[in-house]
Amino acid sequence: MKKTFRVFGIIAVITLIVAAIAASMNVKPSNNDRVWDTAMTIGNPDAKNYFIIYSDLVCPYCVAFENAVVEHEDDFKKYIESNDILIEVRLSDFLYEYGETHPIHSRYSAIASYCAKNEGKFWDYYNLAISSVWNDFFKSTGKSGFGKLNNYGQEYWTAIGKKVGLGEEFESCVQNQTPLSEIKDNAAKSAKLVSGMPYFKFNKFVSSGFDLAGDWQDVLMFFQAGLDS
Repeated sequence: MKKTFRVFGIIAVITLIVAAIAASMNVKPSNNDRVWDTAMTIGNPDAKNYFIIYSDLVCPYCVAFENAVVEHEDDFKKYIESNDILIEVRLSDFLYEYGETHPIHSRYSAIASYCAKNEGKFWDYYNLAISSVWNDFFKSTGKSGFGKLNNYGQEYWTAIGKKVGLGEEFESCVQNQTPLSEIKDNAAKSAKLVSGMPYFKFNKFVSSGFDLAGDWQDVLMFFQAGLDS
């Protein structure tokens, strides 16, 4: 009788262990465990849908996608709220580090964006930078406008900071390239995960590139593909 109870006891313990393992395998990792930088996120931190955008501010296709979002900011915020989406932008100087032509403005723009982030104004800076770059360089001439950036220096990016209320601390951060090591680290991590810019990971949907003529409806198609996945 004791032997029988011992066998049942062992079976019960094994069953509990197996159940615990199965339960742990079904637990969704917290978004906070996967986010690189919460300052570059928008939406519910605990959202069931986690969308990642790998970007560089001098990538024409990145700017085309993100400008369509900026131009529909209110619709965008309503959309991510109603669909329970957390969006993270993983911005770096990817094109400077790993692109064919190593454009210096890739680095300039990333430094300024991170300096704005360090003062709690990443989204203010980022949204204005997106619309500025789109209207100044890519809107009328497409990707050929990329070369026009070479007529400008680092002051192009600090001027955007001034427009969103950033002052001497921001300018000092940019001048000293304070966040450079963090930017380079993120570019290196991105290089292990992406195959082009922009690169999207919306739940299980993965894609790269965007049409320069794309609009808000095209953006919604990308988001829907992520929700459907």
